[in-house]
Amino acid sequence: MSTVAPTAAAPRAGVLADLIPASRTRDIALVAGGAVLTGLAAQLSVPVPGSPVPVTGQTFAALLVGTALGARRGFLSLALYTVLGVAGMPWFSGGTSGPGGASFGYVLGMLAASAVVGALARRGGDRSVLRTAGTMVLGSAVVYAVGVPYLALSAGLSASAAIAAGLVPFLLGDALKAALAMGALPSAWKLTGRRG
Repeated sequence: MSTVAPTAAAPRAGVLADLIPASRTRDIALVAGGAVLTGLAAQLSVPVPGSPVPVTGQTFAALLVGTALGARRGFLSLALYTVLGVAGMPWFSGGTSGPGGASFGYVLGMLAASAVVGALARRGGDRSVLRTAGTMVLGSAVVYAVGVPYLALSAGLSASAAIAAGLVPFLLGDALKAALAMGALPSAWKLTGRRG
């Protein structure tokens, strides 16, 4: 009679938040913390001439939250941020709140983007500089895919005018934010000694 040794299951890539011991309290704290981080980052707001949408730290925070927490917790964190902002918490860009407004579509886009980048991070999309670059670019594209059409509808702009006001002025800033993430996320994994 031969015995076959059980094979170890391949370890899941996981996300940075999974390095903290699992508990319901951990997940609640991470979701709430991600919402607060996004709300604080939204207060870093600089008006863009010719655009109703300011440059903020909000998108960068939302993508980091999604990447670090994973798709489910990242989405829940951005959902909490959105629901509380719609309910009156003054933590949308520039201390605003409530539904609507020309930039609200970007908030909705961040919901979807947090899930997308979280799913990519679980598969190692934040473990190297190049993978992180791809993850951030795709996440930003998701934000714009929702935000720019919403801007066009809410502000009565043509597609080309919405792109000119709601996409083009932000590309340089997005490149800088991606560069920050490209340094921070792989470095965080390297510090933990788990690159996967």
